[in-house]
Amino acid sequence: MQIKRALISVYDKTSIVDLASFLIQQNIEILSTGNTYKALSNAGIKTKEVSDYTGFPEIFDGRVKTLHPKIYGGILFDRIKHTPEIQNLDIQPIDLLIVNLYPFSRAVTDNLNEEQIIEQIDIGGVALIRAAAKNFHFVTVVSNIQDYALLKTELKKNNNETTLEYRQYLATKAFTLTAYYDLNIYSWFSSNTELPECFMLYGNKVQELRYGENPHQKAAFYSNKFSQYPLERIHGKELSYNNIVDIESAIDIVSEFDKPVAVIIKHTNPCGVATDNNILAAYKKALLCDKTSSFGGIVAFNREVNLQLAKELSDIFLEVIITPSISSDAFEMLTKKKNLRIILYKALECNMRYQIKNVTGGFLVQENNNHKINVGKIEQVTSCSVTENEKNDLIFAWKICKHVKSNAIIIAKDECTVGIGAGQTSRIDSVNIAIKKAGERCKNAVLASEAFFPFSDSIIESVKHGIKAIIQPGGSLKDQEVIETANNNKIAMFFTGIRNFSH
Repeated sequence: MQIKRALISVYDKTSIVDLASFLIQQNIEILSTGNTYKALSNAGIKTKEVSDYTGFPEIFDGRVKTLHPKIYGGILFDRIKHTPEIQNLDIQPIDLLIVNLYPFSRAVTDNLNEEQIIEQIDIGGVALIRAAAKNFHFVTVVSNIQDYALLKTELKKNNNETTLEYRQYLATKAFTLTAYYDLNIYSWFSSNTELPECFMLYGNKVQELRYGENPHQKAAFYSNKFSQYPLERIHGKELSYNNIVDIESAIDIVSEFDKPVAVIIKHTNPCGVATDNNILAAYKKALLCDKTSSFGGIVAFNREVNLQLAKELSDIFLEVIITPSISSDAFEMLTKKKNLRIILYKALECNMRYQIKNVTGGFLVQENNNHKINVGKIEQVTSCSVTENEKNDLIFAWKICKHVKSNAIIIAKDECTVGIGAGQTSRIDSVNIAIKKAGERCKNAVLASEAFFPFSDSIIESVKHGIKAIIQPGGSLKDQEVIETANNNKIAMFFTGIRNFSH
């Protein structure tokens, strides 16, 4: 389709003078609006202001600039069916549209007031883009600065013409932009609604992954916020689908703690977590929880990885190391393993307000589990008391339990997991697995369960192996029986009143 006339209306004027100069060199007439007109005119580029073209001025502080039949008629008419009509109306064709939009999302991020945010809702720009994209059989629409270079190439190659395939490609990008733009506006308007009537998802594919959960499944990372996966990979292979899922699990647990903490993840579940006064000691404790399962795992820290820690990390095969920072000598040592992924992270906003899961016919939405344990609100329901250290261990175990697949049992001692039971179909099975992994370390340890005990069997089994105290939500019909069993066996028990299932 031959391009003879272009309309340019851009908020972000990056590279627009250069592009307009190129269009003039190609003998393409330019119409432009307001500040775009000023920018091009000041650069010595011949252009006609839209208000002069339509014979109607911009009004309402620029809220209405392009909403005129001469503009939309010139964009939307069918070049085959509507040519006689458009000639009678004295409307000139507009063959190329170059538009970008007011930065609504930036206005929200910058915490502008309501009036300022509303003024950043683009009306004319979105309407122009949609009109041109709808008529892609005849009109070329460029809505992204990154496409300027390719536009030049197309016009040079095709003697001021564009191909249908190229126009359809740009139209797809245009509708993607307007969909995302409107989603951001809707999200702002519904931001105070707990579960909005209409739940919309948008993601821009920013990274192809090697494969999904298994090699025969394709996968990609989509983002509605970042231009790439937001954690920085500074060494090693590309991240896989499973890596990213495990990284999320690791960071979720790390974020529960202020003290130095080490987390070892395998298949989204922790196989070792520990805190201590320094990060090296925390890692050594975490590794001892289940050294077998730690092989090939993902390790995360909330403190810098130094040389001493790097030496310890080098002794085991790991897929990923996640840390807020790494010393130069530690980096030099760890990068000798060419495939080991080293990921830097910094405090990020909560990834999403909601968790989403696909199901037949649609998807489920729930709020994130952002519950933080309040030590003052846990209820002691047995006569046996605990030491301050044992209470700290109970709180530690409860924080971990929240991030373990149900049924979840954590056995902990000295703020370190010593046994973890995860993802079993009965609670007693999870208890038995955690006890088996802990072995002799059960003695004088504490146990956390993310949901209530339906029977006393788990309490009896815990007592047999020397568990001193239990923390659980409570709420079972058998609560009284469970409490009596604990009292009869001189074991302390606390209720949190909160269930922490993770399915």
